[in-house]
This record gives sequence, C-alpha cells and structure tokens, in this order.
Amino acid sequence: MLYIPSHLFLFEMPGGGELLVILVVVLLLFGGKKIPELMRGLGKGIREFNDAKSNVTKELEEGMKETPRTTSSQDSTTTTTTPPDTTSTPVSNTHNTSSNTVSSHD
Repeated sequence: MLYIPSHLFLFEMPGGGELLVILVVVLLLFGGKKIPELMRGLGKGIREFNDAKSNVTKELEEGMKETPRTTSSQDSTTTTTTPPDTTSTPVSNTHNTSSNTVSSHD
C-alpha cells in the first residue's frame, strides 16, 4: 500500500473548532435574516439540478429502449455518374483582347 503523508495535502476536512469559526463568520457577514434566504435559494438550486439530472437520465433510457428505424429503399439503390467527356471538343487559347485594351490619348 502506498503511503502519502498528510502534510502534502493543501487542505483537510475542517474539525469541530474550524466549523464553529466558519459558522460565526458567516453569521456576522450575512446576519440572522439572510441565512434562511440563502439556504432556501441553495435548496431550490439543488432541487432544480436533481430534476434536470433525472430528466436527462429518463430521456437517455427511453432513447435506448426505442427500436431503430428502418432505412428507406433509396439507400439500397445507388446511381453512378460519369464525368463529362472533355476530349471531344478542342479548346481555343486565343481570346479577343481588343475590348480589354485601354488606349490613352496624350
């Protein structure tokens, strides 16, 4: 078994004294009236997350239960196309450049 010294970890779980200090600091920062509102909001967020997670897992399970759809008959018939024949017509390299020339009069 591999031994890892505990001083290599940056943070450990807080003990009883540390938790008490954290709770006192939170009480001083937010006050007694804001803490229930914060916890209520936190509870709503966790509930929405769990609902969304359960919806996703339900949709995935339903999707895996569905039977695969059959493919259409177009997939079984293939058509082949041939490229156009370029060897039958000669290509001329001469162009009428008279319309492209610009004459300047001094």
